[in-house]
Amino acid sequence: MKIGVYIFPTKYSISVVDLARALEDRGFESLFVPEHTHIPVSRRTPFPGGEPLPREYANCLDPFVVLSAAAAATRTLRVGTGICLVSQRDPIVTAKAVASLDVLSGGRFEFGIGAGWNQDEIENHGIAFDDRFRVMVDHVKAMQTIWTEEEAAYDGAFTHFDPVWSWPKPVQKPYPPVLLGGETKYSLRRIVEFCDGWLPRGNKMTDPGAGMDELRVYADEAGRDMDSISVSVFRAPPEEHYLEKCREAGVLRVLLALPSEGQDVVMPLLDQYTELLTA
Repeated sequence: MKIGVYIFPTKYSISVVDLARALEDRGFESLFVPEHTHIPVSRRTPFPGGEPLPREYANCLDPFVVLSAAAAATRTLRVGTGICLVSQRDPIVTAKAVASLDVLSGGRFEFGIGAGWNQDEIENHGIAFDDRFRVMVDHVKAMQTIWTEEEAAYDGAFTHFDPVWSWPKPVQKPYPPVLLGGETKYSLRRIVEFCDGWLPRGNKMTDPGAGMDELRVYADEAGRDMDSISVSVFRAPPEEHYLEKCREAGVLRVLLALPSEGQDVVMPLLDQYTELLTA
């Protein structure tokens, strides 16, 4: 099983280049970063993790810029979004960003996706909150078309374009792994329909074996080979017994949380996590 980390990268937290190099030197597999384009001052949408909203949510850097810097500073470290809010993004522009990062990283990108929870933020992008999941699916399918077809055309519920040329195509074929976050039955059905992997949260999947069994039910229902779906546990507890449960269940990767703090806080914690690599 592979072990990576995720962090909200900000202006005031550890340099992503320094972090990426430290991760690779210690043998970590991956670095994932989240996305919020902004946080509306209205704050009408309660934070699911409980108020107050951590300041890094309004301060996080653009994920594609951050991951490009991390990829340029490393050779083997995989880089990923955890998660990219594709319902808020133009699919043609995002398809270009994903493909470009996959090319520049030599095929090391993981495309974690989600629909978002902040109603104000989503609506500022011109998307109706109740449509966010359908928009997410539509945008990803449009991007998959661009990545795999020389002259790509798409006609969906929210996205339409006549045949277009768009290069580069991703290094990974047919495209970088698309990993969907969420734990509901609707998320699991979407995963087996059009995704390459599942990105459940560790605090929601307290029993990895049961979580994998649930995913298998939906895979069997759709006639999907379970071996074709990777599982990466996001915000996994950094505890040996939990990681062992993940290994036994067949989880591909766990992602441990790092705080949006400076090097003096992050590096000692990273050293503690390093001990889990050989546990």
